[in-house]
Amino acid sequence: MSARDWVEKDYYRELGVAKDASADDIKKAYRKIARENHPDAKPGDAKAESRFKAAGEAYGVLSDPEKRQQYDEARTLFAGGRFGGFGGGRGAGAGAGGTGFSGGFDVGDLFGGRGAGGAGAGGLGDLLGGLFGGAAGGAPTAGPTPGMGATRPREQRGADVETDVRIDFSEAVGGTTLPLRLASPARCSTCGGNGAKPGTSPRTCLTCGGAGVVSRSQGAFAFSEPCRDCSGTGSIVDDPCPECGGDGVSTRSRTLTVRIPPGVDDGQRIRLAGQGQPGQRGGPAGDLFVVVHVNPDDLFGRSERNADDLTLTVPVTFPELVDGTTITVPTMDGKVSLKVPAGSQSGRTLRVRGRGVRRKDGRTGDLLVTVELAVPNRLDKAAREALDAYAAATRDHDPRAELTRRAEAAARRETAS
Repeated sequence: MSARDWVEKDYYRELGVAKDASADDIKKAYRKIARENHPDAKPGDAKAESRFKAAGEAYGVLSDPEKRQQYDEARTLFAGGRFGGFGGGRGAGAGAGGTGFSGGFDVGDLFGGRGAGGAGAGGLGDLLGGLFGGAAGGAPTAGPTPGMGATRPREQRGADVETDVRIDFSEAVGGTTLPLRLASPARCSTCGGNGAKPGTSPRTCLTCGGAGVVSRSQGAFAFSEPCRDCSGTGSIVDDPCPECGGDGVSTRSRTLTVRIPPGVDDGQRIRLAGQGQPGQRGGPAGDLFVVVHVNPDDLFGRSERNADDLTLTVPVTFPELVDGTTITVPTMDGKVSLKVPAGSQSGRTLRVRGRGVRRKDGRTGDLLVTVELAVPNRLDKAAREALDAYAAATRDHDPRAELTRRAEAAARRETAS
C-alpha cells in the first residue's frame, strides 16, 4: 500500500462515524465492529476478519488525537491537489529570472530538511513523517533541488488496542489474576515483522534512497510525492513472508496474564504497556487497555462516597430495634458479630471497620451495615393478639406529632408573611 493510498483511506467511513465525531463515539463504533467481527465470534470468516483488521487500523489512527490531526490535514492536502505542489529553490528570485519570490523560498524549509541557510524545522516533513513513518525530505530528486538531504524513514509506534473482561464482585474486591486470550494484529512471528521470507531481508529502495518520498523539479518549483516503487516505506521486499504476505503483521491468538488489583471499579481501564499492535519499521508496540466489567453481587455493594467501603443491608425485627441486640453478619471473608443499639431506627447504618476493600498499599475500607425493619406478610393468632395489645397500649403515642407541629408552624409563617 502506498502512502497516498494510506491517506486516501476513509477511516471515518470505515467506522461509520462523522468526521467531527467525538472520541467516545469513535470508541463505541470500533468496539461494536470489533465485537461483531472478532475471529472468536466468527471463526473462519475471512470477510469478518478483514473487517476486524480494517476497523483496528482505523481506530489506531482516529483514537490518537495527534495522529488524527495529521491524518485530517494530510487528507485535506490530497483533496485540494496541493500535496507536493510547493517549493522553490533558494535564490530563484526576481534577480535570478525566476518567479519573483522576495528573498527566495527553500523547499527544505517546507519539508523540514536542511537548506542553504541552515536547518529547517517542522513543516510538512513532520506531518508526512508522522503519517508514513519517514521524512518528507531526503529523497533523490529528478533535478537540482536545494535543501533536500538524505534521511532515514522514521519509526512508527503501533496502535493501542482495547478489550473487555468480566469478573465477579468478589474478584473485584480481593483482586485476581486471569488469562486473557486475544486475537489481534501482532508482529509476524515468522519474519519478525520485516515482511521478508525467513533467510532473506528487505533491501533499501534505490529510487528514494530509503526515504519513502521522491521529488522532481520543474523550473523554480519542486514536486514531492510518496515513492511508488516502495509504496512509501523506504524498503522493498523481493521475497514476501508466506505468513503475513510482506506486511510484517499477522492476526494471531495469544494468551496474556492480567493482574486485576483489589478494589477495581466497574468500567476501570487497566493498561498493559507494549501489548498493543506492533510498531512499524522497528517502532515500539502500542499499549493494551483492558476494560473491567464487574458482575453485581446478591448481598454486597460498593459505597458511592468511598469505593473502598462495602455495603450490606440486614433485616431485623421490631423488638431487636427497640431493645437492641447482637447479630451475626456476613463479610467478604467470614462472619462478624455486630451490636445493634437499643432504640435504633430502621435504615440506620452501622460500621464494621476493616472489613471492606483491602488494597495492596495498606489502605482498608469498612463494611457499612444498614439495618432494615422486616415486616411479616402474615401473623398467626398469637402474634395478632400481641400486636393488638401493643397498639392499644401505645394508642396515645403519635409518631407523626413532630411532623404535624412543623407543618402547622410553616403554615403560620406563610400566613403572617
